Amino acid sequence: MSKTKTSLVISMLLLATLACNALAPTAEPVPTTIIEPIFTPKAGNIPLTEADVPRVSLEDARVAIESGSAIVVDVRRPEEYAASHIPGALSIEFDEIEANPAGLDLNKDQWIITYCA
Repeated sequence: MSKTKTSLVISMLLLATLACNALAPTAEPVPTTIIEPIFTPKAGNIPLTEADVPRVSLEDARVAIESGSAIVVDVRRPEEYAASHIPGALSIEFDEIEANPAGLDLNKDQWIITYCA
């Protein structure tokens, strides 16, 4: 094959490759969809496992706290609560909640949001 023909073949392959790449679909980023778990109450309306506890988004928690429709409970040790906590949060240790969840002096008609970090 002559140099001219070889150059022509290489040029055509190069152009074909560029054309194919230009026509290839570009991968659009797929938005992440966050689906909050559905809360299915158990007997006595107390979650039996950690997986049964519904999760709350920060935005939903903020709105609920600001509107007064939620009680926030810090379940850490008292010294951790004293070091820092969400303004207005109550301090009730997790062990106390676990030992007698029905006996807590909380308004059960409000949304009770607990946190530990």
